[in-house]
Amino acid sequence: MTSSSTPLAIRERAALADLLDAVGPDAPTCCEGWTTAHLAAHLAVRDRRPDAGPGYALETLPVGRRLHEHSARLEERLRTGTPYAQVVGQVRGGAPPWTPMGWPVIGDLVNAGEFAIHHEDVRRARPGWQPRVLPQADRDQLWRTATLFARRVRGGVVLRRTDVPGGEKRIGKGGTTLTGDPMELLLWTSGRRDVARVEGA
Repeated sequence: MTSSSTPLAIRERAALADLLDAVGPDAPTCCEGWTTAHLAAHLAVRDRRPDAGPGYALETLPVGRRLHEHSARLEERLRTGTPYAQVVGQVRGGAPPWTPMGWPVIGDLVNAGEFAIHHEDVRRARPGWQPRVLPQADRDQLWRTATLFARRVRGGVVLRRTDVPGGEKRIGKGGTTLTGDPMELLLWTSGRRDVARVEGA
C-alpha cells in the first residue's frame, strides 16, 4: 500500500502494475500498435536493460534508429518469451539497484512522468474513463515535466495550467497556447493529443 507521502513515481508504478494485472495482456493502450503486453515489456526492459536506454533517448534521430531497433528486439524477446504476469511483476518490482533507473535520484526524476503517462495510456484506452483528480504536489511535478516535454514541440508553444492562477510557461518562440490541467498538458506534449483534454490544440 502506498500513501500520498510516497513519491509520485512509486505510486504511479504501483497503480499501473495493478491495472496491467487487472486488464490482462491483450487490452488496448493509447500507444499505437501496442497492447498492454507490449507496454509491460517496454517498461520492464527500460528498468532492467541499461543497453536499451540509448535506443529510447535517441529514437527520433537518424543515428538512433539502429539503437532503437536493439531496444525493440529486447522488448519483443521479453514479451514473447516470458509469461505476462511475470513481466508485470518485474514492472511492479522496479529497477534493480545496480541499474541507473534503480538509483533513487535518477528514478524519481524521470519515472514520475513516464509512469503517469503510461498509466493514462491504459486508462484512456478503455471506455468511460475520466480524468483523475490528483494532489496539488503531483500536479506541480507533472507541470514541470510537461514544460520539459514541450521543448520537443516544433515552433514552440505556450502552456497555461488551469489548476493555479497565473501558471503559464512559454517554450521556444511560443505559438499555440494550450490550456489545461498539468496531466492533460503532459499528455499532449508527449504525443497523446487525441486523449489530452486541452483547449487551443
